[in-house]
Amino acid sequence: MEKSIQYYNDIIQYFKANYINLAFILVFVVFGFIIANFLQRKIKLRLVNKSPNHITANFTSQIVGFILKSIVVFTMLYLLGLSSFTNKLLAGAGLLTFVIGFALKDIGENFLSGIILAFKSPFKLDDLIEVNGIIGNVKDISIRETIIKTLDGKDVFLPNAMILKNPLFNYTIDGYLRYEFNVGIAYENNPTKAIKIINETIQNIEGVLKDDKEPAITIDELSTNAININVKFWIDTFSSNKRSVHNSIRSRVMNNIVEALIENGFSLPASIVELKNYEPYGDLKINVEQNKEKN
Repeated sequence: MEKSIQYYNDIIQYFKANYINLAFILVFVVFGFIIANFLQRKIKLRLVNKSPNHITANFTSQIVGFILKSIVVFTMLYLLGLSSFTNKLLAGAGLLTFVIGFALKDIGENFLSGIILAFKSPFKLDDLIEVNGIIGNVKDISIRETIIKTLDGKDVFLPNAMILKNPLFNYTIDGYLRYEFNVGIAYENNPTKAIKIINETIQNIEGVLKDDKEPAITIDELSTNAININVKFWIDTFSSNKRSVHNSIRSRVMNNIVEALIENGFSLPASIVELKNYEPYGDLKINVEQNKEKN
């Protein structure tokens, strides 16, 4: 009990004797973090103006901010008289890095993956991407994860390592996205005329690209009960990168083509199912009569 009281008294005496230095150190830390945050924002704004990819600018500014704040912390330890501790910490940085890297392997992996993604730039902000079956627009990338807003409004935090390890589909990187589908007509119909009607119909739909990205309509397959015609068309993802807009154009294309074919007398057959009964008629009649008697 007496040792505890003496310990607290020593702490009080230390603060009384060094309150000026401690106040200076506190002010230094506060202003140091304020300046670090200010420089981080300034660097981000400057890089955003010069770099077309805001993700690279954001990630670089985060690393700069982390380095500046680390300098402030080490300087604070030195001013507190913990220079020996600081020197030992820096001297053992290699071993410490190895131990932390082994213990926090996933965090280190995501950090390095984030650096690669930030500078390789496979996507930009608001790009529509797909990773591991998850589709959405890129909202931000940090040291550990990439934030994606899915088509149904969910915010998904994807580890950077997952993005780097899995195939990445970017639907907006060059501004073009192709859709395709099949439509079947009956064998008694003229496929050449059907292709002409489909082409005329799709040319009048807003959002479908022309010129170098002309729609392609071809006979895809002669199936059992229909002639399947394949329809391919392109849309511009620079005008809108929202998947709902893309699906709306695709739906309008399919709807207009079906209406045009029906109006011109084309049959759109469904699958034909043939049922065969190999049971003799006499046995079937007996079974039916037996079931009636039971009921």
